[in-house]
Amino acid sequence: MKIIIINGPNLNLLGKREPSVYGNLTFEEYFSSLETKYPNLSLSYFQSNHEGEIIDKLHASGFDYNGIVLNAGAFTHTSFAIRDAISAITTPVIEVHISNVHARESFRHHSTISPVSKGIIIGLGLTGYSLAIDYFIENSSADS
Repeated sequence: MKIIIINGPNLNLLGKREPSVYGNLTFEEYFSSLETKYPNLSLSYFQSNHEGEIIDKLHASGFDYNGIVLNAGAFTHTSFAIRDAISAITTPVIEVHISNVHARESFRHHSTISPVSKGIIIGLGLTGYSLAIDYFIENSSADS
């Protein structure tokens, strides 16, 4: 089973950026724990601060992976292009947010990608990524 995690802008600063919101762990450290937790999966990780690179990665992964875990960061609220990329692919996408976006600034309350995502996990910290992976494992034969 192949699953890719795609993180958007500023998530490369995890461990440094607003630790009270995002914690002290870098994503690379967390990803290493995921590889240990799921040794039988082919897990990949990609991060970019650039919208076009995220779209390119969705296109490249969207037909031969079993699942995509996407934290589009601030692009969640603004990018119709990422929404269109998700609509164009066949691999199911689960939208993940580390913080509870509904408890934050009002501009974070709307997601352009939620309507085209398989599901949404919000506000459970980094655990949201493993919950998304668990969903894909448990529903590996389910259609997207």
